[in-house]
Amino acid sequence: MRDILCIGLIGVSVCFSTPATAQPAPWPPESGSIAERFPGRDRAFIALLDEHVLGSLERDPVGTARSIGDFRFNDRLKDESPEAYTAWNAQLADRLARLGRLDRSGFTEPDVLDAEILEYMLSLSIERAEFHPEQMPVTSIKGPQFWGPQLGQFVPTITEAQRGEYCTRLERYPAYIDQYIVQMRAGMAAGRVPPRVVIVPAVAQAKAQATESILTDPTQSPFFSPFIGRPDSPGADRAQAAIQGGIVPAYERLAIFLETEYLPCCRDSYGDSQSIDGLQHYELELRAHTTTPLRADQIHEIGLDEVARIHAEMFGAIARSDFPYLDSFEPGSNELFAAFTAYLRTDDRFYFDTEDGLLDAYRTFAKKIDPELIKLFGRLPRLPYGVKPIPEFAARHAPTAYYYGGSIESGTPGYFMANTYDLRARPKFDIVPLTLHEAVPGHHLQGSLAKELEGIHPFRKLIWFTAYGEGWALYSERLGLEMGDDPEYGFYADPYDDFGRLNYEIWRAMRLVVDTGVHSKGWTRDDVIEYMRVNSAATELDIISETDRYIGWPGQACAYKIGELKIREIRAKAEDVLRDGFDIRAFHDHLLGAGSLPLPVLERRMNRWVEAQSGG
Repeated sequence: MRDILCIGLIGVSVCFSTPATAQPAPWPPESGSIAERFPGRDRAFIALLDEHVLGSLERDPVGTARSIGDFRFNDRLKDESPEAYTAWNAQLADRLARLGRLDRSGFTEPDVLDAEILEYMLSLSIERAEFHPEQMPVTSIKGPQFWGPQLGQFVPTITEAQRGEYCTRLERYPAYIDQYIVQMRAGMAAGRVPPRVVIVPAVAQAKAQATESILTDPTQSPFFSPFIGRPDSPGADRAQAAIQGGIVPAYERLAIFLETEYLPCCRDSYGDSQSIDGLQHYELELRAHTTTPLRADQIHEIGLDEVARIHAEMFGAIARSDFPYLDSFEPGSNELFAAFTAYLRTDDRFYFDTEDGLLDAYRTFAKKIDPELIKLFGRLPRLPYGVKPIPEFAARHAPTAYYYGGSIESGTPGYFMANTYDLRARPKFDIVPLTLHEAVPGHHLQGSLAKELEGIHPFRKLIWFTAYGEGWALYSERLGLEMGDDPEYGFYADPYDDFGRLNYEIWRAMRLVVDTGVHSKGWTRDDVIEYMRVNSAATELDIISETDRYIGWPGQACAYKIGELKIREIRAKAEDVLRDGFDIRAFHDHLLGAGSLPLPVLERRMNRWVEAQSGG
């Protein structure tokens, strides 16, 4: 899962300390004409892209700044007010209209690609705006109670000036939280509220930031993290005052609102089709996340087929294992699968005794991947990454892991965030596929390469398409078969690790079934939990937390498998056409060479590459 999102010194530890004292140049540059910056490209279109980047930076001075390395608004937070959304949506509509009026007959290939992406993004944003997603901004894995306490990891705080800007953000945070409450009240008035089950954890998360201990000692707050180890920093006292006088009371207001006003209005149903916006909204979210026209019924059937295929492969891994009761069951039987998964869930050999043991295992394996990458990639990124635990306040309801992208400009590495809550829910056979997915060659490699692309407009660094990014990360788990010493299984020579790979793959296949099941077919929460329990070796905690994630984030979970299947299809076609001329390094470099793309755009781009490689 990406920080919702990267590379270079693969496997480097978290003690990254390269200073970033120079402020990056603003965008667009104050000097240099469009013709000088982008020779041969359409000037009117580049001006439109410049406008979109600057507008996005002003609109979201945290996320956009992190993506393009422009921190001129480093003391601001995103404006979450209804008025800001109305104004922004009007800007997008106007921008789309002006894009449509441009004469594209003389566009270069980069112009064509950028225009196609911009048009897609603007159209989708405008269509989504009709359903007012800003009125349902909180679940167990999103909202100010989840991301806010991690602000110090998102923004540059290396210099005294940057820490001063951070303090200004802290002082503005109470008003920021109040804007969320205004939006949720608007949603309540419109009947637009989430399922109750995804709000209950959010109450606890908000309360965790408003404890008496933090009020007494604000240095215990995660908002104080940039000042840890810097007791003499001029901003330390200012940060403590902002936490005590503003942030703690604001989170107390948020917790009271969620518990006493919002929860009673939330719905008992689970599916998006049962909400006020109905199936039409769910189908839109499926299109948005998968970047395909696939409907819910089609995705459901793809999921069923994939679950059946992967199950057959899982029995192969079981047969290779030393499962002590293997001969007691009929090969390929449901009874064997149930007994084997019960063994995995309960035997001590598959679990760590300490959080450090788990984190060290991730870090050790990450370093094993380093020398193998050159076999599959001609170009590797410069940005380092580290492995860190998910913060304690968020871990109980967070996924098994996720990834935060970094920035060379801001001096922040990427981070593979690993969940250490409840070690009996973190089996050892997750280590290999999860590291490949979240770190390299998954999110960190792909995301960092995208940020390091040269000669492209910064607009492209703002882009994140779930199907491409998560599809690539899932495809990266499979690349473990092509790395390592074992000629047949690569990094998955241990059959339990291979079962772990397949368990993660079937997890993504099950998502196609359960996400469409709950949001379009009337499945209950218990239906989803039971389906995943029967068809995988996932732990109970993971099953429950993931189920609530799917309920609160319609369609997103379907993007992983749809994206991975498309990437595998594109590769199979290239191998079939090019045969002995197929170069896996060149293929991967081109696949990653334009950053995140909608799947149809990616497929057309790769088809052109195959044609060029074949001499056609």
